[in-house]
Amino acid sequence: MAIEDILISDEIFDKKFVCDLNRCKGACCEVGDCGAPITMEEANIIEDLYPIIKDDLLPRARKIIEEEGAYTFDDEHDIVTPTIDDGICVYGYYDEQGFIKCAIEKAYYEGKTDYKKPISCHLFPIRVVENENFHALNYEPNMSICSPACKLGEKLQVPVYQFLKEPIIRKYGEDFYEDLELTAEAYYKNKAAEE
Repeated sequence: MAIEDILISDEIFDKKFVCDLNRCKGACCEVGDCGAPITMEEANIIEDLYPIIKDDLLPRARKIIEEEGAYTFDDEHDIVTPTIDDGICVYGYYDEQGFIKCAIEKAYYEGKTDYKKPISCHLFPIRVVENENFHALNYEPNMSICSPACKLGEKLQVPVYQFLKEPIIRKYGEDFYEDLELTAEAYYKNKAAEE
């Protein structure tokens, strides 16, 4: 289904998801093919934030950023955040419980920036495919780390689009989210009528 030029996977309505940080410990900042996909605008923001967040970063992360830059390139995703040896994102750090947290997000909550974190991170497990004609919103959890979030979402009965209300509004605006809710209502009615 679609809202204007944005295609939306049915799974965003059908699947349930609520991050269970106590179970996954922030593994999405460590597991994957590359760092977080970012736009050039985000890359510039993150580069400017480096002096503010560098004290929260791992020593190896600081070395990578200072030697290779605040962002890098990937064949599939274009601009991405660097990682440490294909593992944790350079902007991740371990808190006192051993959970991976985002230094950029920490700076946001401390009032040091109005940029929360890369939108691709904020929208996860929705992945956005963008081209000049349309955007496609797909549900793509990493089941090796996200099964607890799927179980918690089922238990609490929270659809993906509701769990990700804040980042969806951040990316597409309030009007789009209102349309998304109306689309979800119609989708659920049609589905119930077919059963």
